[in-house]
Formats: sequence, C-alpha cells, structure tokens
Amino acid sequence: MCGLCGVLGAGEHWTDSDDALKKRSGAETRRRERAHQVALTNRILSHYGLKMADWQGAAFVVSNRTGASEVIDHFAALWPTAEKMIKRPCDPLDPKIIAALSQ
Repeated sequence: MCGLCGVLGAGEHWTDSDDALKKRSGAETRRRERAHQVALTNRILSHYGLKMADWQGAAFVVSNRTGASEVIDHFAALWPTAEKMIKRPCDPLDPKIIAALSQ
C-alpha cells in the first residue's frame, strides 16, 4: 500500500486522543497539540540526525539529513521507523539525551 492510501484509511491512534487537549492548559486545538508534540519529539530526534513534521494533521513525516523520509501514521511507529532509517537503536530515555534536553 502506498503512503497516501495508508493515511487515508488510517483510524485514530490513542496518541491522538482529544483527552490530551482537555488535560493540557493552553492547548486549544488539536493542531496546536500536534505542533507541540512535533517540537518536543524533534528535540530528541535531532540527537539522531532526524526530524519529524506534521503532515496535514493526519500523519507525520520522519526525515534524515540526506532527505530520505518516511510517512508514519502515529507516534507508535516513530521509534521503529527512526531505527530503520539510522540503522541503529534509538533510546529516547538515554540518560545522555535526557541530560542534554535538561540544559
């Protein structure tokens, strides 16, 4: 299946829940929440030479420095896709990354 067909047929994932909007103050729209998620995720992905972008509020695009990219439907697909793209494990809870993010 092509990326576009997969996006059009994809249902909501628990990470897209509107409950997150109700719990976070200042998050007035789903689009703003997604932008916030992408910004936080990119802080971690930058340590692996990757970045993620929102794609029309329906999916995400993960890309590397050379321009290779993959469309993912939801956050659950992020880390397996990132590992495939960089050909090594990704650990978003790596103490070195957490220390760098805390500065």
